[in-house]
Amino acid sequence: MNDEKVAMVLGLLKDANTIVIVGHKNPDGDAVGSCLGLGHFLSSRGHNVQVIMPNDFPEFLKWLPGCDDLLTFDKSEKDVTAYVNDADLIFTLDFNALDRTGDLGALLEASNADFIMIDHHQQPDGYAKVTYSDVKMSSTAEMVYHFIDSLGGNAEITEDIATNLYTGIMTDTGSFRFPATSPETHRVVADLMEKGAQNSVIHQNIYDTNSPDKLKLLGVALKNLTILPEYRTAYISLSQKELDENNFRKGDTEGFVNYALSVKGVIFAAIFIQNKQEAITKISLRSKGDFSVNTFARKHFNGGGHTNAAGGRSSQSLRNTVKEFISILPSYKNALTQNA
Repeated sequence: MNDEKVAMVLGLLKDANTIVIVGHKNPDGDAVGSCLGLGHFLSSRGHNVQVIMPNDFPEFLKWLPGCDDLLTFDKSEKDVTAYVNDADLIFTLDFNALDRTGDLGALLEASNADFIMIDHHQQPDGYAKVTYSDVKMSSTAEMVYHFIDSLGGNAEITEDIATNLYTGIMTDTGSFRFPATSPETHRVVADLMEKGAQNSVIHQNIYDTNSPDKLKLLGVALKNLTILPEYRTAYISLSQKELDENNFRKGDTEGFVNYALSVKGVIFAAIFIQNKQEAITKISLRSKGDFSVNTFARKHFNGGGHTNAAGGRSSQSLRNTVKEFISILPSYKNALTQNA
């Protein structure tokens, strides 16, 4: 952040009695880790802080320091409403449009609080008084690290803060293998480790706690893998029936789309997951190189994200969503095959 934004943030913090920190709907490791990390930091400076998520998140994140005090709108609507209505300052982390918070969005839009956005996705909305946006950054958690540093708080980063931020960075970079992982990302991670983040323990808690049901569901997903070599594309589909038969829990399909992207020759991958409760087909998209799944998701599937990682949704059935996806591919054939 530049000096002008830092001064604005310090002024807003000075005048804020109650601060709320919000992540996006269906929060991932970056959303939870960045929100909890910032929450610990602001609390340590004497602020009254409440971290809120729109809905529940995967079990493999619930060991993170501060999770026990986190509220979700779907389970604690009355308490969350009171906090949002009383807030003087609201931080929105890891998203840049209020509709990314689902049912919580209307409450946020009606708030009289000032907003500060910290996010690394493309095309941010203009609702925040201070917008700290950097699409080249690896993760929102890395941005929170720089945010804290710009406020002169590097020495105040505790083991709990470091653990949360390390988790956010690790999960959003695919364990540091995605293109947005920069030399600076590794310098940040090194500092977090020196401040107490135990990298091997964090990795084990996130990736080595799979249930038998999740692994069986992965087997179903891989069985459903379809490769379209003429478009250098692969996709996976999972029906509600297949989810139910394998006792699906939130977070169980995390990372499944990357198996499709790992196929030799594939540069565009998708996973389609039926959600009968919300009457949608959820879509996750991944790519290699310059092919923008952010643009693809925004244009065709009411979504968005990053150049190489994005999401979307469809109100059509699972079968019709997949059919639509396949029907779109010919118009992208040149972009997908130009470097083949």
